[in-house]
Amino acid sequence: MLKKLVLFGFISLLGLALMKFDKIQSLFSEDIIRTSNTTQTKLLIRTDPTFTELLDLLKINGVIKDIEAVRRVAREQNIDTIHFSGGKYLILSGTRIRDLITGFQKNDNGLGRNEIKVKVLFNNCRDVYDVGAAIEKCIVADSAQIVEELLNPSTLEKYDLNANQIAALFLPKQYEMPYDTDAQQFVSFMGEQFDSFWTSERESKMKSIGLNNPSEVSTLASIVYSEQGKVNAEWPIIAKLYLNRLNKGMKLQSDPTFKFCWGNELNNVQRLTNRHRDIDCPYNTYKINGLPPGPICISPAAVLDAVLNPAPVDWVYMCAKPDYSGEHNFTASGREHINNANNYQSWLKNELKK
Repeated sequence: MLKKLVLFGFISLLGLALMKFDKIQSLFSEDIIRTSNTTQTKLLIRTDPTFTELLDLLKINGVIKDIEAVRRVAREQNIDTIHFSGGKYLILSGTRIRDLITGFQKNDNGLGRNEIKVKVLFNNCRDVYDVGAAIEKCIVADSAQIVEELLNPSTLEKYDLNANQIAALFLPKQYEMPYDTDAQQFVSFMGEQFDSFWTSERESKMKSIGLNNPSEVSTLASIVYSEQGKVNAEWPIIAKLYLNRLNKGMKLQSDPTFKFCWGNELNNVQRLTNRHRDIDCPYNTYKINGLPPGPICISPAAVLDAVLNPAPVDWVYMCAKPDYSGEHNFTASGREHINNANNYQSWLKNELKK
């Protein structure tokens, strides 16, 4: 009888042990300890989420099926579920739950451990409003917030720029930054790029060509880039041509500057006339002396360097060549310039008739 009782007790204990083992095995089965998505899943999280918000988002996007099961895994494995970061994440199918959760945890830089930076690009922008419209497609900050931060008096004071000059802060190229970058962080990032570009060597070159501050360099570069966006080799030549004009006290008389005054009205207008040039505007270099108040577009850093390293020429006139090369004829002679201009106008008139 005693043997039967002992055997019964042993069987009961064995059953309980097996039940506990099954429970643990169930808890850590493949369906629970790995994500449910069958393909790579992209998540864009605008702000730092709580654990509950994160789990809801993961379930909505098919990354997990059972929220409570994931919570149990986090408890069993003592995973920190407090300090998470928003941003862009790519989750591979079958990712372990532990790796999934810890991937959202903030590192020492305040970013998620597995956060992926987004590519940020703003080419062919005319002003800060264009920049804002381009940037809001890449990060969480919207266009209005970006422009507001750029035009904030504290921002202008910090970089010694005014509202007309603030476009000089930008050096367009492809950058990488967190998706959850806000307007203030974005402007600070661009400020760091600006400070890094303007080395003592570049500032020394700026003084040597007779310009007083980075905004003037950016303004002249924007004119050069607007005049020549096709043949990069002409940038240093055109830069020196306009520097020669400034030194001689001549008006710059750059067509892109008066076009800037018209906004988008002259887009796709091939033949510009005196009527177009006769517009009262502080950017119209046919009417004002010297440089306009600020950049007329945001030009690449290479154009700024072309301005800082101008070609050794004495030319003061330029006219497009009568062909589709995008190149110019340059001269220091007013008579020769008139001939070049007449040749171009005759060619353009014939082309428009075709």
